[in-house]
Amino acid sequence: MDFNVKKLASDAGLFFTRAVQYTEEKLGQAEKTELDAHLENLIAKADCTKNWTEKIFRQTEILLQPNPSARIEEFLYEKLDKKMPIRITNAELLGQYMQDAAKEFGPSTPYGSTLITVGEYQKRIGAVEREFIQASALGFLNPLRNFLEGDWRTISKERRLLENFRLDLDSCKARLKKAKQAEAKAALWSEEVEKAEQELRVAQTDFDRQSEVTRLLLEGISSTHVNHLRCLHEFVQAQVAYFAQCAVHMQDLQKELSSANDDTFPNAFVGNPSMSTIVPGSSPQSTTAPPGGSPPSRTSASPGPLDPVVTLKIGEVKPPATGTRKAKVLYDYDAADTSELSLLADELITVYTVPGMDPDWLIGERGNQKGKVPVTYLELLS
Repeated sequence: MDFNVKKLASDAGLFFTRAVQYTEEKLGQAEKTELDAHLENLIAKADCTKNWTEKIFRQTEILLQPNPSARIEEFLYEKLDKKMPIRITNAELLGQYMQDAAKEFGPSTPYGSTLITVGEYQKRIGAVEREFIQASALGFLNPLRNFLEGDWRTISKERRLLENFRLDLDSCKARLKKAKQAEAKAALWSEEVEKAEQELRVAQTDFDRQSEVTRLLLEGISSTHVNHLRCLHEFVQAQVAYFAQCAVHMQDLQKELSSANDDTFPNAFVGNPSMSTIVPGSSPQSTTAPPGGSPPSRTSASPGPLDPVVTLKIGEVKPPATGTRKAKVLYDYDAADTSELSLLADELITVYTVPGMDPDWLIGERGNQKGKVPVTYLELLS
């Protein structure tokens, strides 16, 4: 192998000279050429841009892929320039588990059929999530990565060259100063002074040229901000589309479940007012508190076999099994959904019950309006 010994020796000499100059500057034993204020401001702005771009890039990666092992796998596939296999999202995996469970429980059972429906919508959410991740990676992550791995590396390289040329310039200034001091002592013109002046002129030219190159690159940071601003807008648009599609799927799922619940189990789901239980000292929710007490609250789950729950009714009056009766409303009540009837204190309404209905609720009528009303808000009249 052919080595250029002179070049190696020259490079070694430059490295040593720069190291000596750098050390003396740090120790305050040598003068340092300062960069102009404009260039210093550009360097500070570039460092700030790099640091925050790196933080935003890393955190966006975590947002899109919280699993560190998966991120490492993606990084390896990228560096090996291989296409990464499609990874199933967590929502899609949950949906698949739900549908597999439905097969075991029986797809024709209420629970099994509901698992199939919810699982299908979870898969849709997972597919939307994957599209969001792909769009965000393409429109936001990739430009940030390109800046960090491309433009910033070029800027860093030129800044290192500028620093080396500055060290060379200051070394030449120091040698010229020493040569002139030696010349003054000898009282004659020496070749060392002429050589030092020539080296200084060359070093100054190299430094000025590199300063201009570095300045032009650093001024490009402003255009980088403009590009990243555009990418940020694209990222927000991708998020808007993602959450909007998720909302649509969830609303469709809610409607489908509500329809299925009304047809199959009209009184058997949590959140249905007929499943409300009354615990001691409480009653269904209202906007006006009963006199001398706090507003009644609605419970969200039916009591278990060991729960000490009792039914509390005003005056211990039970609703009739059949027929209609008049009832006076004791407190204001806001309907929780369209199946209920809102009430105003002191008004009179017609109430009746239907077979299989929860005893804590009655059907109330006011003109053409009809809906379920809580017994605890009524005084049944004879």
